[in-house]
Amino acid sequence: MSEPDTKTDLMPALGRMVQGLSALFWGLPLSLIIGVQTARTDWLSAFGPLPILAATTMLLYGVHQLRFFQPHERVWISALDRARLPAMVNLGMAPFLYWWHRMPETAFFSCAVAVLVVSALVFLLNLNLLVCQLSAMLPDITLRQEARFFTSMNRFLLAAAFAYIALDAFLSHLPALAHASDRFGWGPFFAGLITLAKSSPLIYLTFDQIKLWTLGLLVLLPVAMTMALLWKIKETIMASVFQSTSH
Repeated sequence: MSEPDTKTDLMPALGRMVQGLSALFWGLPLSLIIGVQTARTDWLSAFGPLPILAATTMLLYGVHQLRFFQPHERVWISALDRARLPAMVNLGMAPFLYWWHRMPETAFFSCAVAVLVVSALVFLLNLNLLVCQLSAMLPDITLRQEARFFTSMNRFLLAAAFAYIALDAFLSHLPALAHASDRFGWGPFFAGLITLAKSSPLIYLTFDQIKLWTLGLLVLLPVAMTMALLWKIKETIMASVFQSTSH
């Protein structure tokens, strides 16, 4: 295939990629803000689950637009599929966030929101892997090094967020675990853990007070750094497109 034909085929793919990167750049903060407001306030209650559905749809649309770039690259398509699956789960589970806010006592809605939180973190983790893979396919060495460094940091922070959520779930369900383990003889062990947790403010009270701030920090930093990388990759692609068309 001649060079002009190659450029002609590549330009629409790059255009879709820029659209996808823009959708991901704006969809990340919108999903976070709308999700928090839907779960904790009534500001958007007049619109029902539509705002959170629109935000998660934007993320799924952004990942879908990236598929038109290098569709025969197996590693790249595999990274896209890993990001697309949790994006689809986020879209399917998004309405339950609104319903859980209206009926928080419903156990089914609580479980659905827990699945949504875990899926959102998995999506952010896979999106960082996707960004790292995309930067490796671009000719900018500096961008490649920055993406490798910051995505590694984001993965570490997200792993800490997963551990933090697991610890919170364990402390929250200690009484239920103690009751369920009585038949196996583990009741005294869990009862001792409950006594230790309640007697130590550092373990129980302080953890309960700061868990939202700590979890927010562990999530906000990766979101901010991922947005910066998405924007820089988009600007690099735009600059290369304008440079090639000028020649």
